[in-house]
Amino acid sequence: MTLHIFFRYIDRMEADISRFEEKLNNFVTLFHRLRAENNELRQTVAMKSDEVKRLSEKLDQTKTRVEALIAQLPEAESPRP
Repeated sequence: MTLHIFFRYIDRMEADISRFEEKLNNFVTLFHRLRAENNELRQTVAMKSDEVKRLSEKLDQTKTRVEALIAQLPEAESPRP
């Protein structure tokens, strides 16, 4: 292998390493962005779960109140023929 060929080989290796380094940096950046997004989504899910629980309890209370009001209504008379 001549010195000229050796240097071309080194140049190609350095170019490959640079491309790999750029891809790795992009991957790490994407990883951090997705991790932050995932944390935000977890917080949103937790808040929504709490909201669903609160609304479910409110719905149960309302259902109980409506059932109590219905129970207080007088019986409907059947129409006379």
